[in-house]
Amino acid sequence: VQLQASGGGLVQTGGSLRLSCAASGHTFSRSSMGWFRQTPRNEREFVAAISWTGDSTAYADSVKGRFTISRDNAKKLVNLQMDSLEPEDTALYYCAAGRYRSISTIRDLYDFWGQGTQVTVSS
Repeated sequence: VQLQASGGGLVQTGGSLRLSCAASGHTFSRSSMGWFRQTPRNEREFVAAISWTGDSTAYADSVKGRFTISRDNAKKLVNLQMDSLEPEDTALYYCAAGRYRSISTIRDLYDFWGQGTQVTVSS
């Protein structure tokens, strides 16, 4: 699976962004998908995940209620709608394809990674 993330940018506190991840490869519809983020000071951390059917989702506590992950298997797309953005959300965001169909919050269980898209939230 090859992944291409897009949609990052600069936004003010309280604003919204929608990240998209376009996938290629025949295994996309059988893989869970996730979003992670990383800052220069921190390790890559889990943000959100969705199962291969889209029926199950999981979120980091820091984004719960503000971010929504979704997928369209026919279009091979995974989206991350980010609302009520805060300066603490500033990071490089990565989409990733999981090793299994069920969701996981563990970085090491994701085998394929996109190149990252920068999100900057100004205060």
